[in-house]
Amino acid sequence: MRSHSSLTITWLPPDVAAEAWEFSHHPAKQPFYLCHDLRWEVLLAASATGALVPWPRSPLLAGVVVEQGYTDYEDYQKYLARAKRGYRLNYSRLEETLQRDGSLHVPAPIVLVGGGEALLFSGYRRLCLAWNYGMIPYVWRVQIPAPRPDAAGR
Repeated sequence: MRSHSSLTITWLPPDVAAEAWEFSHHPAKQPFYLCHDLRWEVLLAASATGALVPWPRSPLLAGVVVEQGYTDYEDYQKYLARAKRGYRLNYSRLEETLQRDGSLHVPAPIVLVGGGEALLFSGYRRLCLAWNYGMIPYVWRVQIPAPRPDAAGR
């Protein structure tokens, strides 16, 4: 899928396994995983049937609020533009390449959806890049299975 302006971003299906840090170490995302009794092997299996879908700048994706989607420009300023240099560096490199070459081929951000909830699993900088250039990005929408019935008592 492609997002267009005078510049172009081509969104590729991501390698979810390459984003393992987001699952095992990102503290703000752990409550979502626990609430949905989501295990790494289940996420990997579900990601195989994900789909590229457009996400115009909005807190909603297909009518569901995306936790940690940070879609407002003020969020961008808080979480990315004023972030420490190491976090901003990847965004800056993507932006420089887009401006220099006129196009980018990048893995799509990943959004997990289940139980009427959604979470931006990874790809915030890539989303911001597209949104800041007036493009509609595509995300890899992964439908996660409902929690196991025996998990309710944990």
